Amino acid sequence: PPLQVIRPEPCCVCGSRIRFGKTAIKCSQCQLLLHTKCREQCPTLCTPRPHHHAWPREGVLADFAPSTPPLVPTLVVQCVTEVETRGLTETGLYRVPGAEQQVREWKRKLLRAGGALPALSSVTDIHVVCGVLKDFLRGLKEPLGEGTASPLTLLPGAATDIPDDAARDTALRHVVSKLPPANRDTLAFLMLHLLKVSHSPDCKMDVLNLSRVFGPTLVGHSSANPTPLTIMEDTPQQRKVVACLLSLPPSFWRGFVETEQENLVPM
Repeated sequence: PPLQVIRPEPCCVCGSRIRFGKTAIKCSQCQLLLHTKCREQCPTLCTPRPHHHAWPREGVLADFAPSTPPLVPTLVVQCVTEVETRGLTETGLYRVPGAEQQVREWKRKLLRAGGALPALSSVTDIHVVCGVLKDFLRGLKEPLGEGTASPLTLLPGAATDIPDDAARDTALRHVVSKLPPANRDTLAFLMLHLLKVSHSPDCKMDVLNLSRVFGPTLVGHSSANPTPLTIMEDTPQQRKVVACLLSLPPSFWRGFVETEQENLVPM
């Protein structure tokens, strides 16, 4: 139904702000807000979302994951899909920052939308989409590679330091398999995506560059309340963990997500 905007909010279709006092349309089922002029571009069918399915502003990964496997949040799937659709020719993917204000606005919009996400095709700068994904992962209460089962920073026997490649890979596979299911599935989905980025000559983002970007985001610290010194000391190990994870064969990661791959395609 039409309504008058009291607090400026972004349109779920075009992403531009709906200014104070302007007339807008709000879906009575999924609560998405859009310009009246954008109505024709909005899908005519939507799925009602019970209130308890709305996403929190922060939480552990399982709070955002679907109820059926693979347990990868829709936000992660949609960002990755958008990047792979039009971003694999961009230099410095995930290293070049997107406009901070746009990243914040789109992250807020996606979290507010819950599972019924607006299309990211209206985001002109693909680096903003990358920024949303990184900001979402950084905003989790615990890093993706952590969980009650086994944080990746606490690899038994310092698996990343095992000189024998086969033995190291076996240790890494064991640790990954012990992660909470949502963390494990999402990590697998991201690793497959980052491998595609690393293989794109246009992106110029090899495994070393990607491990620098994603090390602190994906891997936890060696203590619950790290000091600045601990953070500095952990950084090389975090990068090493991500680099080692990216050295595992794609077939290993696909084993966690390919059984229900059709469920990952965003609507």
